[in-house]
Amino acid sequence: MKINLLFALSLLVSATVSAEDIKIDLKQLAQQYFDTMVATQAPGATQVELENHLNLFADDVGHSHLPWVIDDTRLPDGKEQMREGMTFYLGAHTEYSAELLDVFTFNNSAIAIRYKNYAKGVHPQNNQPIEYSQVMMEVLEIENGKITVIRKYHE
Repeated sequence: MKINLLFALSLLVSATVSAEDIKIDLKQLAQQYFDTMVATQAPGATQVELENHLNLFADDVGHSHLPWVIDDTRLPDGKEQMREGMTFYLGAHTEYSAELLDVFTFNNSAIAIRYKNYAKGVHPQNNQPIEYSQVMMEVLEIENGKITVIRKYHE
């Protein structure tokens, strides 16, 4: 009986420690997300920068970028779809800069970041010059220390 009670208590303590290990500093994650995202947009960005960014995501990450991508459904190959889409645009900018304006955190489950960016380059699909500056807000949902849903909005 004592052995069963001891075993049950050890499982409870183990589960509590595991749950504590998953708690993360959301402000730090927001900064890491922003830094790695900016690195993927820089001229000369490579697969290394892309993989550093994708390492923050769950495998089934969902993504919307209104008005172009409206379905943020989490699919088993969500990270692979993002890798494919981001690889297509990798290296398209000849100039890129971004400034983080605001970070908001919501309990342990969500982050909102607001930033201003400037980009100049050539669109890889139509080879037309592009140049824009915009204010963006991204809402990131978090589970088990990984980004599970990304929603991008333009101001």
